[in-house]
Amino acid sequence: MSIIKIKEIIDQCLINNPCSIRLFFDEPMRSHTTFKVGGNADCLVRPIGEGFTAFCIELLNNANAEKIPVFILGGGANIVVSDKGIRGIVIDMNGWKDDVCRTEKGKIIFKSGTKIDDAAIIAGNASLCGLEFLSGMPGTIGGAVWMNARCYGSEVADVLGWVEIIVKEKNKYVIKKINVKKKDFDYKISPFQKMDCIIIKAAFKLKDGDKEEIFAEMEEIKEDRQKKGHYDFPCAGSVFKNNKDFGKPVGKIIDELGLKGFQIGEAQVAPFHGNIIINTGNAKAADIRILTEDIAKKVKDAKGFVLEPEIIFVGEW
Repeated sequence: MSIIKIKEIIDQCLINNPCSIRLFFDEPMRSHTTFKVGGNADCLVRPIGEGFTAFCIELLNNANAEKIPVFILGGGANIVVSDKGIRGIVIDMNGWKDDVCRTEKGKIIFKSGTKIDDAAIIAGNASLCGLEFLSGMPGTIGGAVWMNARCYGSEVADVLGWVEIIVKEKNKYVIKKINVKKKDFDYKISPFQKMDCIIIKAAFKLKDGDKEEIFAEMEEIKEDRQKKGHYDFPCAGSVFKNNKDFGKPVGKIIDELGLKGFQIGEAQVAPFHGNIIINTGNAKAADIRILTEDIAKKVKDAKGFVLEPEIIFVGEW
């Protein structure tokens, strides 16, 4: 991959579409994921100001013309980046965020790089309820929408109104605003997973609520996550999707097979939860992938269940 060509493209995009960005070359991806693993990205671009969407559209179009791959990074909370890193350009959305409440016709709007927990707090401060279930969850709004994040009996699709995206149409990238419907989503599945797109903004349909009650529920959820050990080690939360056909949670199935504490390299099935893999110190991405595949094989051999990974393996494997 030509770093010189990438730099030329970015420089030209900035000339045509002035905006504030931070630019990194040969950037360690372990610094950008909750697993704290992964090699270097050829180039990482982080928007930090307005004007980014026009810059991004031109960047995507030019990268597409030059056949330079582009990866969109949210909070890095559900991915494992290869030890070899990521070729091409990483667009890091974490600088594209909100710190204050923005509303429009009964909806609260967030830029996609806004941290999920921050969004829940901003909504709570505005006495708007509906995002409490996301309290304490790592990652960004864009990632939560893309994954249809689900926990504590609720999912993003329950409260999602519209989503603004940059999407590829007829070999060109354009901005579109999509009014979403719950029927277009499924368990940890969104229609955006089938699109070549970047989520820019999302609007949520929330209800008026009591501020104290909202924050009390959020605190309960955070305490529950803490008790379950979600913050004790670098990890990405649940490794495998649950499946109602299994009759019980995947974590319980893995536990019943005696796999808690099972370890490859410095990647370990969490002693406190069968469906979480933790980085005990200096795990390699390869350790996590091999352990994930080994767990899935052991479950299939013992129970006949085919586990579907929830974490996504990205980069050059």
